[in-house]
Amino acid sequence: MMVRVANIADASTILQFIKELAEYEHELESVESTEATIIASLFSEGSTAHALICEVDNQAVGFAVYFYNYSTWLGKNGVYLEDLYVTPAYRSLGVGRLLMKTLAQHAVDNGCGRFEWSVLHWNQPAIDFYQHIGAQEQSEWRVYRLSGEALAKFATA
Repeated sequence: MMVRVANIADASTILQFIKELAEYEHELESVESTEATIIASLFSEGSTAHALICEVDNQAVGFAVYFYNYSTWLGKNGVYLEDLYVTPAYRSLGVGRLLMKTLAQHAVDNGCGRFEWSVLHWNQPAIDFYQHIGAQEQSEWRVYRLSGEALAKFATA
């Protein structure tokens, strides 16, 4: 089992993982990503998002997409995990843990003050996993989002 930095040849695999994750989260119809948008957003010059691939016997079995955020209180960057997905047949074998550990080490190596992510309230297997590795829920915060028409409307109001 090994984790490597994703490359442009992984775009179709990443898209497949995104769709599998969306299906698990009952949101497949919300996926707008294409191979072209993945290539543009993850592998173009100046891209602000990055991806890792976990392989077992040279087969991609999981991925993580992350980007840097910033803490004004710490005065440091942080790593924000956007997506973590492991193919069902490889769950509970350490793939997710290895991806998370790799990102945690990346954060430490780059002087980041935090490693954060969000999890759906109903996703108890993920919550259990995150608690098992020592993560703490930040229950005092609520996530808000502007997107689509609401974002465009507010931006031009």
